[in-house]
Amino acid sequence: MSDANREALKFAYWVPNVSGGLVISNIEQRTSWTIDYNRKLAQIAEASGFDYALSQIRFTAGYGAEFQHESVSFSHALLESTTKLKVIAAILPGPWNPALAAKQIATINHLTNGRVAVNIVSGWFRGEFAAIGEHWLDHDERYRRSEEFIRALRGIWSEDSFTFRGDFYRFTDYSLKPKPIDPQPEIFQGGSSRAARDMASRVSDWYFTNGNTPEEIAKQVDDIQSKAKTNGHHVRVGVNAFAIVRDTEEEAKAVLAEIVEKANPEAVKAFGHEVKNAGKASPEGEGNWAKSSFDDLVQYNDGFRSNLIGTPQQVAERIIALKQAGADLILLGFLHFQEEVEYFGKHVIPLVRALEETRGAVAVAAE
Repeated sequence: MSDANREALKFAYWVPNVSGGLVISNIEQRTSWTIDYNRKLAQIAEASGFDYALSQIRFTAGYGAEFQHESVSFSHALLESTTKLKVIAAILPGPWNPALAAKQIATINHLTNGRVAVNIVSGWFRGEFAAIGEHWLDHDERYRRSEEFIRALRGIWSEDSFTFRGDFYRFTDYSLKPKPIDPQPEIFQGGSSRAARDMASRVSDWYFTNGNTPEEIAKQVDDIQSKAKTNGHHVRVGVNAFAIVRDTEEEAKAVLAEIVEKANPEAVKAFGHEVKNAGKASPEGEGNWAKSSFDDLVQYNDGFRSNLIGTPQQVAERIIALKQAGADLILLGFLHFQEEVEYFGKHVIPLVRALEETRGAVAVAAE
């Protein structure tokens, strides 16, 4: 077992700062995009053993998400409502410039004792870029821009008189003060494509990938880690999952069946058209959503594929399997966030911790 696998697994949840919940379905979702709901949710998550929350970035209404709050300011509000939880603000190169992002995050970093992080989103909806007048780059060019964005953030946060000459961003003798509290804010990124993995192996602290089986996650992890080692870099991996935890497996599977049965076909197909275009646009055709089925797309980030659907014991065992495949963090979505985050913290996380302890002891003994 690797040193990373001996460390306690981290847990994060998707912040529902976007209306419509985390599934494109007409099933009842006792989840709200409002600030009052989300402040309480953040406090519940913190008390339940969650380490991170990830805010979403959307610019236009659609795909069942008619309303949305901006990610950075919303993240700050959640940080002000908690004391330990770290909040990851989604930032999209194009609409954001690195100077603006560096300034925003450095200030929030000081206001919240270093608990803010960023998730650099390289591609999302082409239609959104058209609507707000932003140029849409080809797939690999989006990742080249994101890498420059990250290099610029790190430089601004660590150097005085920062100078940078890239194809997308240029800085001359720029000094930001105050700089963030050490250590620098963590930088997350998403993706599954060759360009995404290569970028992660060079510059990111964390790599988020869509939901998948432990076998497929292990392939990505092995690829990223081998390249990162060659680059003298260290990166950790987060896996998306949609959790349906119930007293019996039958109950959990019935909920999944109802979610899919009540899916909004037009919204799912429209969403699928946008994101599959983004995923398949990678030269090797292996980006996020490139191989997603209709059922997969009912959950925005292939969360059903991780199969955290069953009893607390079953889900805990499957989480450990993802950890053994190389996952360092599980990013979770739920149907009814407040109730289910609390239930997950009470019934699943303790089982995971117990399994980590026993499996870790076995691994050390075997060595």
